[in-house]
Amino acid sequence: MKILIADDSKVMRQIVTRTLRQAGFDGHDVVEAVDGADAFEKVKSESPDLVLSDWNMPNMTGIELLAQLRSTGSKVNFGFVTSETSQEMRDRAESSGALFLIAKPFTPEAFREALEPVIK
Repeated sequence: MKILIADDSKVMRQIVTRTLRQAGFDGHDVVEAVDGADAFEKVKSESPDLVLSDWNMPNMTGIELLAQLRSTGSKVNFGFVTSETSQEMRDRAESSGALFLIAKPFTPEAFREALEPVIK
């Protein structure tokens, strides 16, 4: 399985990658994107099975990325890893087609719970 991690923070991308391993999801290919626009291009060029995206990023936010992907017909599995945790944001993410929203700070257990139905 190929996983695309989109976050404008290199450190956060590394933390997400490490947490994936700690949650038992090692051995998957990981591709990184520095913002939503980069992630949009990498979904087209890399064909990931899952996108883990921050909400707030320059150039294109995570929710704009998801909307752009869905408007072009992409059905890639998509989840947020973000500090945006209000019910309004969760509702907006779900209605836009996100499978889950993992709140920062997160634990390997939170990743396992959100990703197990997606990564088999």
